[in-house]
Amino acid sequence: MTIATMSLSSFRLCAVSLDASFRSQTDSERRREQAVAIFDLLENNAFVPVGHGGGPYRLGLALMDGRLVLSVTTEKDVPILCHHLSLTPFRRLFKDYRLVCDSYSDAAARTLPERLEAIDMGRRAVHDEASELLREHLKSKIDMDRGTARRLFTLMDIITQDVAYRAH
Repeated sequence: MTIATMSLSSFRLCAVSLDASFRSQTDSERRREQAVAIFDLLENNAFVPVGHGGGPYRLGLALMDGRLVLSVTTEKDVPILCHHLSLTPFRRLFKDYRLVCDSYSDAAARTLPERLEAIDMGRRAVHDEASELLREHLKSKIDMDRGTARRLFTLMDIITQDVAYRAH
């Protein structure tokens, strides 16, 4: 089954929750970024646990031993899968994504629109690369469209950024 051949209303995320440690020690700006990323992910997604007949689904995210733990349940909390995703393949992309986002923020007030457009094109390229890598690493467990993978990568970036921020 592929996303293109299914009714998307059944194969979607209806909730995303973060491990309590992500919420308890973050500042208000990081909490806002997390809320926006979750809202964007829930607003428009196609999410299909491989071999499962339909949702909607709840996604829980946690970090454990340098891995992102994705816990998927049905809307009624029936367990579907739990997958530990290594973040090692994403480290360069997290770094590149943060650099280009920081460059955009720094340049926004004092740069010509053409320069901002070029920076944003770089951000989109990194985002696309990361979303394809995420889809590739999850394809045996979860099928998702490119937009869902992009939004999930954004949330992963915020989470890992939060952990790095608290470590310093």
